[in-house]
Amino acid sequence: MKFNLSEWALEHRSFVWFLMAIAVVAGVFSYQNLGREEDPAFSIKTMVVQAYWPGASIEDTRSQVTARIERALDSLDTLDFTRSYTTAGQSTIFVNLKETLRGQAVPDSWYQVRKKLNDISNQFPSGLVGPFFNDEFGSVFGNIYAFTADGLSYRQLRDYVETVRNDVLTIPDIGKVELIGTQDEIISIDFSTQQLATLGISASQVIDQLQAQNAVTPSGTLQANGEKVLVRVGGQFTSEADLASVNLQQGNVFFRLADVATISRGYQEPPDPLFRYESKPALGLAISMAASGDILKFGEALKERMTEIEARLPIGVGIAQVSDQPKVVEEAVGGFTKSLFEAVVIVLVVSFLSLGLRAGLVVAISIPIVLALVFTFMDYMGISLQRVSLGALIIALGLLVDDAMITVEMMVSRLEAGDTLRKAATFAYTSTAFPMLTGTLVTVAGFLPILLNASTAGEYVQSLFYVIAAALLISWVVAVLFAPLVGVALLPAVLKGHKDKKPGRFAGVFRRSLKTAMTFRWATIAFTVVLFGVSLFGLTKVQQQFFPASDRPEILVDFTLPQNATIRETQAVMDRFEASLVGDAEIAHWSSYVGQGAVRFYLPMDSQLANSFFGQVVIVTNDLAARGRVQGRIDALLASDFADVNSFVQFLELGPPVGRPIQYRVSGPDVQTVRSLAHGLAGVVSTSTHVRDISFDWNEPAKSVLVDIDQNQARRLGVTSQSVAQVLNTVINGTTITQVRDSIYLVDVVVRAEEDQRNSIETLQNLQVQTASGVAVPLGSFAKIDYGLEQPIIWQRDRLPTITVRGSVAGDMLPAAVNAELAPAIKAYADTLPAEYHLVTGGAAESSAKSRSALVSTLPVMLLAIALILMVQLQSVSKLVLVVSVAPLGLIGVVAALLPTGTPLGFVALLGVLALAGIIIRNAVILIGQIDDNIRDGHTPWDAVLNATEHRMRPILLTAAAASLGMIPIASEVFWGPMAYAMIGGIIAATVLTLYFLPALYVAWYRVQSPQVERAEGPAAS
Repeated sequence: MKFNLSEWALEHRSFVWFLMAIAVVAGVFSYQNLGREEDPAFSIKTMVVQAYWPGASIEDTRSQVTARIERALDSLDTLDFTRSYTTAGQSTIFVNLKETLRGQAVPDSWYQVRKKLNDISNQFPSGLVGPFFNDEFGSVFGNIYAFTADGLSYRQLRDYVETVRNDVLTIPDIGKVELIGTQDEIISIDFSTQQLATLGISASQVIDQLQAQNAVTPSGTLQANGEKVLVRVGGQFTSEADLASVNLQQGNVFFRLADVATISRGYQEPPDPLFRYESKPALGLAISMAASGDILKFGEALKERMTEIEARLPIGVGIAQVSDQPKVVEEAVGGFTKSLFEAVVIVLVVSFLSLGLRAGLVVAISIPIVLALVFTFMDYMGISLQRVSLGALIIALGLLVDDAMITVEMMVSRLEAGDTLRKAATFAYTSTAFPMLTGTLVTVAGFLPILLNASTAGEYVQSLFYVIAAALLISWVVAVLFAPLVGVALLPAVLKGHKDKKPGRFAGVFRRSLKTAMTFRWATIAFTVVLFGVSLFGLTKVQQQFFPASDRPEILVDFTLPQNATIRETQAVMDRFEASLVGDAEIAHWSSYVGQGAVRFYLPMDSQLANSFFGQVVIVTNDLAARGRVQGRIDALLASDFADVNSFVQFLELGPPVGRPIQYRVSGPDVQTVRSLAHGLAGVVSTSTHVRDISFDWNEPAKSVLVDIDQNQARRLGVTSQSVAQVLNTVINGTTITQVRDSIYLVDVVVRAEEDQRNSIETLQNLQVQTASGVAVPLGSFAKIDYGLEQPIIWQRDRLPTITVRGSVAGDMLPAAVNAELAPAIKAYADTLPAEYHLVTGGAAESSAKSRSALVSTLPVMLLAIALILMVQLQSVSKLVLVVSVAPLGLIGVVAALLPTGTPLGFVALLGVLALAGIIIRNAVILIGQIDDNIRDGHTPWDAVLNATEHRMRPILLTAAAASLGMIPIASEVFWGPMAYAMIGGIIAATVLTLYFLPALYVAWYRVQSPQVERAEGPAAS
């Protein structure tokens, strides 16, 4: 006798009830223990490597530093590509690893990067500082506070913020805490170059004396009477007053430093990147949580601590929370939990209306048991509650009730046929348990591309597979182990009067229409094929999309000035822009970053490193509706008042960041040729009326001054290029000669020329340079001043100079459609490029192509898994072909749902379309299994097909209704909406067509004739 799991459950009722109770309790505890996040975590596989070569030209830096680093990294087997930008004396390289890397392979690769560059350290030019490594480029600072001061000095404000930082570092699960917008104090010694020359004072000797007095040098330890006595030498500077009063000696002359220089305390100029809150200078405190923490508990602890801190701060120090990740997560998880509850209610309503109160109650009890076990699985796997996992639960909800519905519906049918309650409860296992398992495994296999997708986008949505797979497999166990026991407890022992009950009107109409479809089988097949062909054509008209914009209320406004712009010029532009935001009732608050991009407060964010010509404003609107209206006003303002500034308005992205939506890269070995080709490419892109704000990531040359020294004359005077460069650097930028130790700070002492001299090109002509003999001579006596142009910055990709032509989309067209529109012109232009020069489409199109390519590469594995599972169940190639033939039918409903509504087919929706195949095949397997059972019971092939389809029609429609209606709560979501529309349309269309197309195909494939035809052919044959 074969083992029957349902019968075993009935024989061990107490134990099974106990298991159900344990499952629910474990689920409750697991749910409370699950982490909460806004989005699933994915690794930012980018390291930033920076090196500095003070005084070097941009070409020397590129060839001697950037090129060496990039060549060394080429041998890294996990490297995908490098991007770099070089400025005079600075090299910055972004090391991007292959998207297929997961887990420990990423930090292992960062170790290899450090090792490879350390191996070539002896090949770098002398004077190189670095390289330095940042492999925490993807760190997220979800909580950011802005501190402003009214009536307090900047130094006082920083002291308070440093105290706050020390305080919050004691909070449990604290991660990194960083200050934003800090400006280092300096003590400046400003002198007149002419005055020093007139007095015959050597600046270098003055510097030597100041450094000697302020040096920290060990002075010994006395061993006296068995004790150690430390010896200290005083005289170090403690303030600018000490410097002003110091007496110096030049030959036989003593003089006070204050007599020949102006000594003051202030802040370095030009400043480091600035941070502001609502146009007011501010200091930011960026706080991250440890990876193992609970964001909601951490948020509560942080808020409580900040409330205590705020009460202690003096009047005049204002605190505003710029980013509140715990609040965002709480609202997001709360919204999805609400959607999950709504989906549960919808599925329960479908169950009660279709099955009745008692049978519906059996399904209703199964749902929390399955969800409880899924929560336990998620807790064990470390899957948190976030956008993808909660969406997966909602999608799975409509699928996980299928098995319970089939089991209960089978019990009711057997009770109506006169079976006992026990026999009815165990019958489902013997008749449909394994077809149900096959269908479940096929459905899970339909989601395999999500698991196997090696792209970053695949990593982002990977929890979708785990949650749905767990839910479906657990639902099968619940359907065959728990549901029969619950059914025995709730269903009546006898259901009389149903055997002779006439079929209802709907059932009658369905039977007649099914007979017609089977009789006119070829017409049915042809009609379905035509519909499928039309859907394929319609699919070309559906807009494509990578990931939609986030539904958060933030707006990011980027300002990119010419690369030679100062940070003060960037600040002036942003000041003008921020003035227009004041008084806007739809803006909750805003913060701005001058000279750098915003701190990564949101994981899928395109963070920008510090550059004086860049600034970013983060505007938080009141709600999603207000976001759209504010964006419209900002676009109009930028077009009218900031037409000369390269600006970009964007929302936060979902999924891996891609930056500007329209991007084309042109690369080649020669910088000037690449510049020329980029201008031509921009002309091609500008032919589209759907592209606006076309710009380059670099291209503008900058002014430069070349001091061409007559080396022979210089040697006669006793000066060198090095000494001249040092003098120029001291005069123009200032030279740090020592440091004053002030509390926790180190204050640089900077020697420089007076302001009117260091900011004037004319100063160079009259600059007095000390010779070896101490005599001052004008720079112009041995050097020629020339003026020219050079690139302030050079971007490279994979070691080739690369310019990206970027643009925004004008109107409602999606980026993929714009790229498709431009494709012929872009290809024609690419064909004209010289050899060794390349043109590549970037941006969202490139990221989407990578992700889709990774997705397509998994299809053979998915199809093989489905075929293998089906063959195990069906044991027939013919039946395998029949079952698989219905899989594409979902595309008919997908196009019918997406095209009229204008919903794009994004990456997530594409996953849903692929998963539809498994869902559709599941119903086909159960239907084919029922036909085989009927034939074994003695039915004629025609009646077997007709009766099986009529018998399975109700559970198939019920499960389709549960699966499709259960996704209604997420249909309005920005992220899940396209997938919900696609799956709802696909399930409905495929279900209806399966009930007609599959029977018609079956009778055509096996040449089954209707009884009327057989009777007509019988006499003719005789």
